[in-house]
Amino acid sequence: MTATQDSYYLDDWVKMARKDFHRINVLLKDEDAEGAAFFLQQSMEKYLKAFLLKKNWKLKKMHELDTLLDYAVEFDAGLNIFLDFCERVTGYYFTERYPALVPSELTVQDIENDKTEAVRFVKVLFPDECLDDLMENKNNS
Repeated sequence: MTATQDSYYLDDWVKMARKDFHRINVLLKDEDAEGAAFFLQQSMEKYLKAFLLKKNWKLKKMHELDTLLDYAVEFDAGLNIFLDFCERVTGYYFTERYPALVPSELTVQDIENDKTEAVRFVKVLFPDECLDDLMENKNNS
């Protein structure tokens, strides 16, 4: 796969999502809330795209979790309970990419809380997905 070619394989997206989820913990250990927030957004984006690909959705280049969630709700209306979460976490992408436009006041605790909600979200998207081994926090060093 070239750098400009996206994979349409569900397993590739899940594998990348897990890798990004692991990066959250690494950055939280360094007390880098903004970096952890960025990878939280990245992980959730990839899990959502994987869910949609599983439903034969045509892959689209976008980063807004709330927009991706709108597509996902077409397949599972119950996912709508994660709208606030998706809207909040979408902002993390822009905070890290455009710091002058979106000043950050994120804390490690904010990201820890959102990481817990992220696990609930992923378990709804992929009930067999096990993130327990990726849930370590900075106190488990």
